[in-house]
Amino acid sequence: MAYQDHIIEMGQLIKSKKGPWDGINAESVARMRLQNRFKTGLEIAKYTADIMRKDMAAYDADPANYTQSLGCWHGFIAQQKLISIKKHFGTTKRRYIYLSGWMVAALRSEFGPLPDQSMHEKTSVPALIEEIYTFLKQADARELGLLFRDLDAARAAGDKAKEQQIQDKIDNFETHVVPIIADIDAGFGNAEATYLLAKKMIEAGACALQIENQVSDEKQCGHQDGKVTVPHEDFLAKIRALRYAFLEMGVDNGIIVARTDSLGAGLTKQIAVSHQPGDIGDQYNSFLDCEEIAPADMKNGDVVLNRNGKLLRPKRLPSNLFQFREGTGADRCVLDCITSLQNGADLLWIETEKPHIEQIASMVDRIREVIPNAKLAYNNSPSFNWTLNFRQQVYDAWQKAGKDVSAYNREGLMSVDYDATELAAEADDRIRTFQRDAAKRAGIFHHLITLPTYHTAALSTDNLAKEYFGEQGMLGYVAGVQRKEIRQGIACVKHQNMSGSDIGDDHKEYFAGEAALKAGGAHNTMNQFA
Repeated sequence: MAYQDHIIEMGQLIKSKKGPWDGINAESVARMRLQNRFKTGLEIAKYTADIMRKDMAAYDADPANYTQSLGCWHGFIAQQKLISIKKHFGTTKRRYIYLSGWMVAALRSEFGPLPDQSMHEKTSVPALIEEIYTFLKQADARELGLLFRDLDAARAAGDKAKEQQIQDKIDNFETHVVPIIADIDAGFGNAEATYLLAKKMIEAGACALQIENQVSDEKQCGHQDGKVTVPHEDFLAKIRALRYAFLEMGVDNGIIVARTDSLGAGLTKQIAVSHQPGDIGDQYNSFLDCEEIAPADMKNGDVVLNRNGKLLRPKRLPSNLFQFREGTGADRCVLDCITSLQNGADLLWIETEKPHIEQIASMVDRIREVIPNAKLAYNNSPSFNWTLNFRQQVYDAWQKAGKDVSAYNREGLMSVDYDATELAAEADDRIRTFQRDAAKRAGIFHHLITLPTYHTAALSTDNLAKEYFGEQGMLGYVAGVQRKEIRQGIACVKHQNMSGSDIGDDHKEYFAGEAALKAGGAHNTMNQFA
């Protein structure tokens, strides 16, 4: 509904009360309505699910239309990211937010910093989703509030052209609310627990849920050792639980991201149930590391498989876990991905140990032989040493092509001594185009960085502490932070405005008229940043 239509509708409603509501200003109500477009998290989930579905279709038509996100651990971080995106690019199109379980564990748990092992409170995830959208809605209210003030100024100046220009901006306002892909880990329990948590996350506004095929109570970070996967039927039950949750909550377009950790997971806790040769349970068990035995070799507690008349005993570790054969990770990933897509998942996530396009593509090519439109969300992880990995990739490519690499030590390529070399320049160029190239070659629809703002917070704090507590003193803050905020047009330099002070002043004026005691007067020090 257009701005003027809101005013007309509210004016008619106020008039219909025949007096008691005459103290209510129709235009003020219209402004408040536009500043609070989304009333519930479910409205957000439905709205953002539709965005993701359209973006997925656009990617299928042209892989240049890939999407991106950065992981955020606080609503303010997410808000500033979206404000920055709108400032620099004019639109939030194809930019999302990733909610990392790793960062929730490390930064949001009441237990204090925890490893990524599903030990944090499960309710902290939906709480963060709600917090992020609260901050994004506040960004909408702030930006629209500034437009309303500009509109009032144009009216006061009698500038009709400017007034119409600003009203057009109001009518075509693009919200800061974008899709969140939220990490539900391995579901925090059985399928019922997964379903219950999923409902809370959807109710908070999540339109996309990412779930992994690890054992819930043995869950590890995807880039650490000791990962244990579950049989496919266990994982598919949780995928179905997510779909039931989406459908129950009325978010029919909800997106499920099925993550496989099988590439780096060499262990399983269970032998899969198999009813006949070649079924999904039998395929899972076929990757187990087994030894052939005779009936007399069987011991109490042994688990034995009968394969083509042979007795096979899976190797059991002291941890009571079973191990897979080495070198089967990629095959297991492909099977995981195909079965997930065939049973309700929408996107895939293959956790890898390095950022290598051909490694990813080699698996995606096999998946697409069965499901042609299969596509991935990919973790551009800070756990990778991007500089070293890509310098080594260039080194290997040069060596294979017969180019002289004698000036380089492959294992020492991270050294600053190589920073100005031709090899380093080519590696950086490959890093720069990695997302675009991987979207085209390896089927990656969504590129995300899980933990970027964890690292930027640490880096910026280190730089400030070094200067402020050192010789620079206050200049360390002024030159390193505030002056840069001013020069770069960072909205947060006016922190009172960013926190909602001007929105509060507007409300005071709506409620109390000329009697309103407002904070934004002549003595507000934020005027120094006008």
